[in-house]
Amino acid sequence: MEIVVAGAVSSTRRTLEALIRHGADVVGVLQMSAERAHTVTGFEPLDAIAGRAGIPCATFQNINDDEIVAQAREWQPDLLFVVGLSQLVRDEMLAVPKMGCIGFHPTFLPAGRGRAPLAWLTLDNGPGAASFFLIDEGMDSGPIFEQEPFPITPSDYASDVSRCMDAAIITALDRWLPRLLAGEWDPKPQDEFLATYNCKRGPEDGLIDWHSSAVEIHALIRAASAPHPGAYCWHDDRKLIVWRAELETRLPWRGVPGRVLQVDLNRGALVQTGDGLIWLSSLQFADEPAEVPPGKAVRVGQKLCLTVQDELTALRKRVADLESHLRNTDGK
Repeated sequence: MEIVVAGAVSSTRRTLEALIRHGADVVGVLQMSAERAHTVTGFEPLDAIAGRAGIPCATFQNINDDEIVAQAREWQPDLLFVVGLSQLVRDEMLAVPKMGCIGFHPTFLPAGRGRAPLAWLTLDNGPGAASFFLIDEGMDSGPIFEQEPFPITPSDYASDVSRCMDAAIITALDRWLPRLLAGEWDPKPQDEFLATYNCKRGPEDGLIDWHSSAVEIHALIRAASAPHPGAYCWHDDRKLIVWRAELETRLPWRGVPGRVLQVDLNRGALVQTGDGLIWLSSLQFADEPAEVPPGKAVRVGQKLCLTVQDELTALRKRVADLESHLRNTDGK
């Protein structure tokens, strides 16, 4: 059974390593170009692993490019593993392997099909599962070969979920690959009545609404954390990224949503939300290369949000002042 592996992230690497470990006949690797690394979360090159195993490796911008499809045909694979790739694989590439294309998704399919699974899993506290399935014309909808559940807790950040996912991938592949390589082919259809879908999440979806509850804001911070771009707010006309936070449930403080109530050297900046308090323990201005201590980033009494009406009023005044200045200049 000759196999080609395609992808761009840690789940691809784990899959390639498992195939090599189990003695699979991997005849080629398709890796995404580093120039396209910004389009995926947690980019990892594959050429070094392939090189050590003596496997030829080709680099693509888009997996559907004519020369990449031609290269895959030249390898004549029985199976194509497409793992950790957000690009939609078109029919021409799907038709290359003799037996089919195997995909991966980290949710408990059929729940959680679609985009940005790592962020959504963290936001929802799971459930997660390393799911390997036969790719069909739908979105993560093909019959399932193997699933390995993994837990997610309300304190996990995206990086924690990623590590749990990687461990589940290894467990699933170590259990399933020996059967697959021995000729077992028995994928189970998904139950369409249980299917749910998650849509795209972008960097702008990390904007913190301080009128939300502390629990909701904490979940957003965890979901948007590294390897994602981070949850953020605006402070002194600068984008302030919040990487880590902690819920406060004991202090009898009360303030206006978004207001900094206290700064502690050990815990960070205490901020009022729409319901409850939260400590911001790891902060970084987007225009600076490193994190900044919360006590240097914010001060007690400051608000970490823009008040739309006040901003509009100030903007209108500036426009009116500018128009008056221009009239006076024209008059001279």
